[in-house]
Amino acid sequence: MVDHSHLPDESLVMPVTGVSVDYASGHQVPAHSHPYAQLIYAISGVLLVETAAGRWVIPPTRGVWVQAGVEHSLGIRGKACMRSLFVNPEAVDGLPTGNCVIDVSPLLRELILAATQVPATYSADSRNGRLMRLLLDELRSLPVLPFHLPWPEDERIARVCLALARNPAQADGAEHWATQLAMSPKTFHRRFLSSTGITFGRWRQQARLLLSLEALAEGQPVLQVALQHGYESQSAFAAAFRRQFGVAPSSFYK
Repeated sequence: MVDHSHLPDESLVMPVTGVSVDYASGHQVPAHSHPYAQLIYAISGVLLVETAAGRWVIPPTRGVWVQAGVEHSLGIRGKACMRSLFVNPEAVDGLPTGNCVIDVSPLLRELILAATQVPATYSADSRNGRLMRLLLDELRSLPVLPFHLPWPEDERIARVCLALARNPAQADGAEHWATQLAMSPKTFHRRFLSSTGITFGRWRQQARLLLSLEALAEGQPVLQVALQHGYESQSAFAAAFRRQFGVAPSSFYK
């Protein structure tokens, strides 16, 4: 199988190419970029995709769309069977215009799996060409999902976010962090919002929930995950989790 992180620039000779690669849990793919857009998807395991602008936690049934030229790194939680698409942005219209997470429908999943079996070159009028066009049509129709954790450009705000990500259970509020940064709470809230696009409270909640996906993927008990990510009880965690992802924590990977 082809390790997509090392594909040469000239590899993409068709509008769409599918590749397969399996990774062991804990594997890290260093920061790299491609001259073409990429849909990163895994049929098992959890992928952690990081760019300068943010972090995405990608479970099965979801994929992350990375724009051409965007440097990104990958972290693997649980054995990951990755099936990616590379799309020539100059040859295909109507696809996402920014980095985002999309819902991978059952149809798109099967089309991605089929695409990874298609040769690097194929006729546009062949069965393979029609399959790729159907794949692109399905990709265009799917919704963007809230799996993104925006990362601030402001270095001082970034230090706060890093502390929250390293210890999601810590409960210090905005006033504490404002004091640490020698600014008023009002200034802290304003800078946090301008730097991340969301409020401090929303960012911390989203960080806790997204980080909890990694622990759940490793098979940790739901109660343990809840307490380690800042929730006082399993029920409080489950309620927040369901509001964010639409299912209970125990059902997320089923």
